[in-house]
Amino acid sequence: MNDRDDHPLLAGLTAAQRDAVATVDGPLLILAGPGSGKTRVITRRTAYLLTLGVPPWQILALTFTNKAAGEMRERVDRLLEQGPPARGLTISTFHALCARLLRRYAPMMEGAPRWGVRGDYTIYDTDDQTSLMKRVIADLGLTTGNWSPRTVLGQISAAKNQLQDAAAFAAGAADFHSKMIARLYDAYERGLRHANAVDFDDLLMLSVRMLRENADVRNEVQARWKYLMIDEYQDTNHAQFVLSTMLVGESAGEAGASDASSVEGLPGIEDDEPAAPDPAPRGGGRRNVCVVGDPDQSIYGWRGADIANILSFEEQYPGAKVIALGENFRSTAPILRAADGLIRHNKRRKHKPLIATRGDGHRPEVILCRDEHHEAAVVVDWIRALREFGAAGGADGSRSAPAWKDFAIFYRNNALSRVVEDALRQAGMPHVIVRGTAFYQREEVKDAVAYLRVVANPADEVSLRRIVNKPARKLGTTSIEKLAEAAAASGRTLMDTMRDAARVGDLTPAAAGAARRFVELVDQWTGGGSFMGASVPDSLPDLVSRVISESGLEGHYRALRDKGNEEDAERLANLEEIVSSARDFQEQYDAASDPASDLGEARAAALAGPDGAATPPLLALLRAYLERVSLVADADAVDPASGAITLMTLHAAKGLEFPAVAMIGLEEGLLPSMRAMENDPGEPEEERRLCFVGITRAMQRLLITSAKYRSVRGLRERTIPSRFIAELPAQDVIVSDQSESWEEDDFIRRGIEDDQGPSRRPDSGPRSPAARKLLDTFGGSSPRSPGSAPRTRAPVDDPQFPAGCKVRHPQFGVGTVREVSGLGVNRRATIAFLQAGTKTLILQYAKLERV
Repeated sequence: MNDRDDHPLLAGLTAAQRDAVATVDGPLLILAGPGSGKTRVITRRTAYLLTLGVPPWQILALTFTNKAAGEMRERVDRLLEQGPPARGLTISTFHALCARLLRRYAPMMEGAPRWGVRGDYTIYDTDDQTSLMKRVIADLGLTTGNWSPRTVLGQISAAKNQLQDAAAFAAGAADFHSKMIARLYDAYERGLRHANAVDFDDLLMLSVRMLRENADVRNEVQARWKYLMIDEYQDTNHAQFVLSTMLVGESAGEAGASDASSVEGLPGIEDDEPAAPDPAPRGGGRRNVCVVGDPDQSIYGWRGADIANILSFEEQYPGAKVIALGENFRSTAPILRAADGLIRHNKRRKHKPLIATRGDGHRPEVILCRDEHHEAAVVVDWIRALREFGAAGGADGSRSAPAWKDFAIFYRNNALSRVVEDALRQAGMPHVIVRGTAFYQREEVKDAVAYLRVVANPADEVSLRRIVNKPARKLGTTSIEKLAEAAAASGRTLMDTMRDAARVGDLTPAAAGAARRFVELVDQWTGGGSFMGASVPDSLPDLVSRVISESGLEGHYRALRDKGNEEDAERLANLEEIVSSARDFQEQYDAASDPASDLGEARAAALAGPDGAATPPLLALLRAYLERVSLVADADAVDPASGAITLMTLHAAKGLEFPAVAMIGLEEGLLPSMRAMENDPGEPEEERRLCFVGITRAMQRLLITSAKYRSVRGLRERTIPSRFIAELPAQDVIVSDQSESWEEDDFIRRGIEDDQGPSRRPDSGPRSPAARKLLDTFGGSSPRSPGSAPRTRAPVDDPQFPAGCKVRHPQFGVGTVREVSGLGVNRRATIAFLQAGTKTLILQYAKLERV
């Protein structure tokens, strides 16, 4: 179009964006880097097609969320306020489109083998699927303990995304497990069809089957849509890839879309809307498909997304035009250079230049921390300093402090949020968890806490009912109700009634035995209710660890994780984090200063039983811990005027942006994850893309942290900094190694006030020798000062507790001080206890006594 440069829809666009909008015929791949305005391009391209005379019903735009589809349609409507109407334009998610196709065309598949879907079908949600699968498992004589409905459904979903129905899956089943899944799949599929129901995966798979097998359906659909656009193409799975191919067809432009009968009543068209002929047929028989995406942001491989779909687009569509949108309107130049330097280490990608339009700014800060608590404190101090400095002139040029909502904290898995949540809460900083639940509100955490509450208070019937059959132990709802009725009739607690379950009438021997074994399990943790004896754990973290393990919760989620369920891997990590939280509580707890505690001498005497015995210390500590958990479980009120700091996983952050971002937990085994390293030890490219996505969410400030030690199941473990830190270009980041330093450090504030001084020139490399050593070790490059050496932590002489002296701890007993280190509130002692082993305690809270 010769006068396209004057077209109002091209105004204000970059050269690449204008080219993408104005290229309307033939296959087109738009490589849209982060912050490059891809939604703007898609919506303007849609409006541009309409101004060229393309009928709205011939345009189909597909995306992944209803929110994205709604926003795109609103933008198009605004662009066309003074232009042609857009009635009949289809902007939809993949699943919504397929649901509409099945509604219309399912009757045309009547009689096809194993079809059984009518146009008035029902869509089953997750709860419906689970209920059906439970019945299927029971009907086949299996148990949900051995065959978790969620895990089975996950494997069926993976098969459907590969377009494998039950028969095809059974044909490829070679081992016992696969053959059993095939049986469950077949019975589940028959159950769906009997109810005239489909699940979400069926929407895609059945639509593809319908287009493949029925030529009339295929021809009609391909005649309808002559221009197809797909957003986030790097996130498409195999079923979505095949569906898009079937929609485009071999020669969509030649189909008879001008025939009124071919468009009337189709999805997106009102039945009473007259069909108008195409006034100027376009396309010349070419397949007019435009896909928009970025291979560098493909992070959903674990749920079926196939990066090969976008990487092979030019092979699938020979002669396709490729346009790269490299100009970034979100991040400052240093942040973008860091992201670009990182992602260049990937091999499966299409390179595109990343050009910052916002100009220069502050370099990302990388801080190597001591442990997860120091890491949380660093993040809190960073936020506080940015808020305080912003009031005198912020990084964005304003003189007002950044709002709470301007900050975000990202992590690889939800378990990492617990310590940060605690630090933010103690600092009085409002925060909210996005696409997740506050740590103590997560299902698996609530289950573990319910077990602990039963241990602490066997009369707690609410908690007992929650976990008595979780994991499944043959104590179903019917059996529990019979026990509860017997308890009510006798005036006893449900737990006491379970002790005598054999005497409860109408209770099956299997249920009575299960009840007895559950009581015996609890007694093993409590010493029969007295918290005395050899079987009782020695400390709170030991008790919590035993409960999580011996209750079956840990084994349940480990089995699911080992079958490849990413969500259950996170649940397992959350259970391990509970043990760490118990350890933290025990080390920091001060009974004397807690008016609610019965560990103090006065309260111990007052609460002594009839025989004069005080509450066992471990039971009292457990009760205090559970009280603390209950208090922090309630979400703090958020000021609606200033918003809240956002906490979320890196996966949830995709598509968002924040002025200031902190990414925590950049360690080997976390990011990249352990599972990623096991599956691909050489190049965990998807994990690197995930890190890239996180970095490119930051607009003005970026903080990256790595902890030298991190608690796992209550044990302090040494970590290795993520290889991704070493892959960041040294000249574009500021590295502060605080992992060996036990003194207070004002690095954060000095970095915020001036990161461009002589000591931090772009060519000066990382700040500390230890950081240089880190980069050298993991393949990075940076200048090294002659004679430099890593810092070491020196012991501190302590006049009260010198090394070698004997001390007594109220919980751990007598021990010998090995070392005292740190200053101020960070002063800690490493003590070898005779019974409890070696532990490191904060002196401020340890309540040590010289002996």
